[in-house]
Parts: sequence; C-alpha cells; structure tokens
Amino acid sequence: MKKKVLSILLTAAMVMSMAVGCGSNKSASTDAKDDTKTESSADGESNQILFNGSSTLAPVITSIATNFFDTYGTWKAYDSSLPDEDIAIYVSAGGSGQGTKAVIDGTSTFGMVARSVKDEEKKAIKDEKEYQVGIDALTIAVNPENPVTKIIDDLSTEQIVSLFSGEYKTWKDLDASLPDEEVVVITRDINGGAHEVFQKNIMGDTEVKSDAIQASSMGELVQDIIDNPYAIGYASFGVANQNAGKVVTMKVNGVEPTKENIINGSYIIQRPLLLVGSGEPTAVQQAFLDVVLGDEGQKTVEDMGFIPMN
Repeated sequence: MKKKVLSILLTAAMVMSMAVGCGSNKSASTDAKDDTKTESSADGESNQILFNGSSTLAPVITSIATNFFDTYGTWKAYDSSLPDEDIAIYVSAGGSGQGTKAVIDGTSTFGMVARSVKDEEKKAIKDEKEYQVGIDALTIAVNPENPVTKIIDDLSTEQIVSLFSGEYKTWKDLDASLPDEEVVVITRDINGGAHEVFQKNIMGDTEVKSDAIQASSMGELVQDIIDNPYAIGYASFGVANQNAGKVVTMKVNGVEPTKENIINGSYIIQRPLLLVGSGEPTAVQQAFLDVVLGDEGQKTVEDMGFIPMN
C-alpha cells in the first residue's frame, strides 16, 4: 500500500510539472509539499529527495524520477547496499531563484537552476555543489501565423532589444511591409532563470517594456506565443523543440539556434541546466544523481529536446 501511495505522489509530481507548463505551479507545488513525510533510515538520515526550482528542468527530473521509481520501487532494488525503503522523490517548480533559495533555507535537497549560479548564492549555500544535467538556450520565437515569418528569419541584437523594450511598438516598425499590429512581448517572470539570461545576454542595461506579459513558467510562455499571432518571446530551446511547428524560431545575428551552434558558443543566448546542492550527497542522493547524469537520464534530457552532457 505504501508503494502505491508513493507512486501516486510521484505521478502527482509529474502532473504538477506538466501543470507548471500551463502556469498552474502554485497549488500543485503546495500539494506536493503538504503530502511530503520525512522518511529516515536507522541512522536518522532522510532517504527522500526534494527538488525545487526551474520550470524548464522540473519536467525532466520528474520524468527521470518516475521511470526510476517504476523500474525499482525501492532503493535496495536499485542497489543492495541502499536502504530497503520506497523511493521517495518530490519535484516542485517555481523558478531558478526559488530553487537556490530552497537550498539556502534547507527546505530542498537540490535546487533546479536554468542559469549560472550567482556568486552571492554560492556564498550563501554551505559547501555548494553543482551538477550539470544539460544545456539549453533561449530562442527568439514567434507564432507561425505572424507575417514576419514570411520575410524575416534573422534578427540582430539591436532589433531584438527594440522589439522587447517597446521602441518598436508595432510590427510595422520592424519592417514597413508588416501589419500595423502591436508587438505582444512574452517574458518569464523575474523568478525565472530565463529572465536573467535574456537580460544579461541581450538586453544589457535596457529594460523589457513594462507591459510585457510575464509567464509563470516556460511552458506557459510558449503557449502564450502559440495563442497570439503577433506575440514574440524567448522560448527554451528544449520547449521549442517539444512544440515544433507551433512556434517559429529566428536566427540571432545570423546564427541559427541549433545543437551544434549552441555547443560551440556561436549562438549567444545559451544557459546551463544545473542541480545545486549543499554538501556531499548521501548514498541515496548520489544513487539518483548517477541515474540523472548517466546514460538513462541523459537520454531523457535529449528526448525532451535539450542537449545532454554525454
């Protein structure tokens, strides 16, 4: 019966991650926390693992965790040296900043972070450890029904800044042949790692326009572009791949957002996908990290549209 309950909780976590993609992370994340009960081995060491943070990375970790639980059920079934306890892994999403804060506060085992960890965060996390799960990038994405896709497939940094800052108020400001329709800018909220990556790599000291639509997750951001023919936003490379045909990605300064260009650094809006922890991992934590960073986990990273590390 206990296994069944834990299976349901993991399934709920997967649903939560999918709901995050639709902008429903708050209640689902709270439900996951309320259902969490601390499980400890004989020496008092907790054998549950809690992840919090990036809405881009949450579905990846959830998928790996669900497959891991379905395959083994208990830690001992995976490795005979581990406790004979049910695998308990919980995933909550709320942005990269929330992920690092949860590790600092001691409320999560690992923070999921879709950007570089800030110096002040590294200092605040005792014995900070980082594990790179994959590589992502931010693509400049528009709706396929937008007439801009018929005449322009490449935007310069300057043009992107003009579109996102509100200097270009309508698409006609970008090109006289385009409709006199408002440029609808979609961004992540300030808790998202994408917000900081885009600001640093593209906007610099120029702010995104104040009336931009702020999505609570990367999935919601992409859905907003799909729903609005005159929208533009910065879509995760992985999430854009998951929605191929529903959004159109543009070149940036003549460079297409491809796996090769992201890896070699010629595409400039890229970011790491990280797990951040405090101190040396316990035996069960290391076991799951080995799965995430091993062939099985890295295949999931790739299958979900991101760039694996192997």
